[in-house]
Amino acid sequence: MVVRMRHTKSARNQRRAHHALVAVSASRCSHCKAPVQPHTVCRNCGYYKDRQVVDVLAKLDKKERKQKEKELHAHETAQAQGGQELSAEELSHK
Repeated sequence: MVVRMRHTKSARNQRRAHHALVAVSASRCSHCKAPVQPHTVCRNCGYYKDRQVVDVLAKLDKKERKQKEKELHAHETAQAQGGQELSAEELSHK
């Protein structure tokens, strides 16, 4: 079997010009600093544009809820301590 109308290299390459893959861009959540896609709700904390849109803890079972509450509490205490000035002793430990 013979190809009647052969496709040229340029026609083939022009067709393939649209097949390139685009890298997914990621930004940081303003509340928990987890990586999220732009214009989407954070899966980790449920915040979007500094407002809580989804209650993440309501969808978890008891064990996962306890673990998530512990993580959120640790994150909040770390933020609270970040605003304080460091003493010379704390700087020497880091």
